Amino acid sequence: MVIQAAPGPPVALGGPAVIAARGVAKGYGAAPVLRDVTVDVAPGVTGLLGANGSGKTTFIGLLLGLHRVDGGELRVFGLDPARNGAAVRARIGYAPEHHRLPPDIQALDLVRHLAEVHGLPPREAMSRASDALWQCGLGEERLRPVGTMSTGQRQRVKLAAAIAHDPRLLLLDEPTDGLDPAQRDAMLALIRRIGREFGIDVVLSSHLLDEVERTCDNVMILAGGRIIAAGPLAELRRGASGVVVELERGADAVQARLLQAGWVVQRDGARLTVAADPAHEAAAFDAVRDAVAGGGGAIRRLHPRRASLEEVFLGATA
Repeated sequence: MVIQAAPGPPVALGGPAVIAARGVAKGYGAAPVLRDVTVDVAPGVTGLLGANGSGKTTFIGLLLGLHRVDGGELRVFGLDPARNGAAVRARIGYAPEHHRLPPDIQALDLVRHLAEVHGLPPREAMSRASDALWQCGLGEERLRPVGTMSTGQRQRVKLAAAIAHDPRLLLLDEPTDGLDPAQRDAMLALIRRIGREFGIDVVLSSHLLDEVERTCDNVMILAGGRIIAAGPLAELRRGASGVVVELERGADAVQARLLQAGWVVQRDGARLTVAADPAHEAAAFDAVRDAVAGGGGAIRRLHPRRASLEEVFLGATA
């Protein structure tokens, strides 16, 4: 896990940066929201994770050039959104958190209009709008007025509008807000497909740990106005590593031998967790093997320990 101290070098997610922030600060009046956001965001699907009110939407607004930073530097594809807002927004698709869409307009006309706003000629905008709605599962519903649609369908309309002009980067602000579990699963699968098959980089802003864990390759955690942890999800989850062994018998003897050998062991019935950093994981496996053999135990299951995103989040925010 990479923890960002303030101030310091950027927290990198690996690969060429789509977004680069250096000490970005933003506040409203006397209330600071972002204090020292320093991070490089690589290609792929990246989760922007933080509690409600942590500044996620403000950061997205800065990326779109809707607000100016109070301090620091921000670049999207190497461009300053505040100075080159039109050029940046031409490369970005954005689906806002709110559902305030014009109720009387057909979904196709809304998506077509927004594609034209992004510079597409009318005929191409119509074709792209139709294709985007089909890709988002609304092909048969594309002529319906938006006001007659369910919350889940309106979320898909927003997503179709965000991808119709073929952006390089997709910004999604709480894209599953208001959805039931089935709709949420379908939306997350669609976002993952866009990132994998369409080759569009995605930043998904959410306060839901499970949502980010299921969908994203990379994660950045925003708290206290700073990015306090960032990196590929697989690497962050290896931050709390070790070995988990589930035993058919002999748990007492195996635990005693591991403790005698100097290992830190947590026990839950017949399940033992041996703490070890990644560099000593192989040695932990060997120690478990020796303890089971010497203690007359029988293994049901043996596997590496990987922290959940919840553990990563709580550890970083602590």
